[in-house]
This record gives sequence, structure tokens and C-alpha cells, in this order.
Amino acid sequence: MDRLNDLQVDFDNYRERTEKEMKETEENSSKRLVTGMLSVLDEMDLAVKHAKDVAGGTELKEGIEMVQKNLYSSLESAGLKKIDPVGKPFDPSQQEAVDKVQGFSSGPDIVVEELRTGYSFRGRVIRPSMVRVVMGSKKQPDKSKAEDEPYQ
Repeated sequence: MDRLNDLQVDFDNYRERTEKEMKETEENSSKRLVTGMLSVLDEMDLAVKHAKDVAGGTELKEGIEMVQKNLYSSLESAGLKKIDPVGKPFDPSQQEAVDKVQGFSSGPDIVVEELRTGYSFRGRVIRPSMVRVVMGSKKQPDKSKAEDEPYQ
């Protein structure tokens, strides 16, 4: 009887281990596919930006945007999500600061511009956003300066 129970436990452990390995394999395959498509999304973004410069650019831009929307929708259903950093505090776990500008901020360093879109896949960052950050100064700008001087 003990031998039968031992075999049953061994089989249950084997089944659980196999299911876990299959799930990990599927997730890794999906992640590789989605990661490979990020460059396509980037190129679609560039095509949309530059389509207006071409004769008949409005129709071209609309067509590219439709394809882009469908592609992103498919990848989103697989678990891809854009990271939206603009206007939020800089988070080094999701963003890579490539430029810092001086400015006034009452809180932590704030992201003012996204230079390259970042993505997460099923809750994990697979590509951080490249961002421009305002380095927050706790000091208010000097009011006695001429008002036409730009202050960022």
C-alpha cells in the first residue's frame, strides 16, 4: 500500500513539474516573439511621424496607423503594455535617463519627454523607456529675475 502511495505522489510531482516547464516554455516563446516585434512598432511610429511629409501623406499615415493599431492590439492581447512615464517621477526600474535638464520641481525628478517607448510584458519590463528628466530643484526660481528669461 505504501508503494502505491509513493508512486502516486511521484506521479503527481512529475505532472506538476511538467506543467510548470510547459508554461515557462510557452511564456519564453511569447516573450521572444513580442520582443522581436518591438523594432517593428518603433519603425511604425517613425513611419507615422514622417508620412505627413510625403505627397498624399494623410492617406498613407491613416493606413500605417491602422496597421500599427492592429499590431499593437495583437501584442497587447499577448501581454505587452506600453510604459507611460511622461509627467511621472523618474523610476530607474522602468526608465533610462538619457538627458537631464534643470528646472523647478517640488518633488522628485520628473520625466518630461519620452525619447523611445518602453514596454512591459506580463508585468515585467522588457525594454525600459528612454527619457528626458527635469532635475528637480527644491528652490523656487528667483522672482527678481526678468520675466522674459526662460526658465526650465
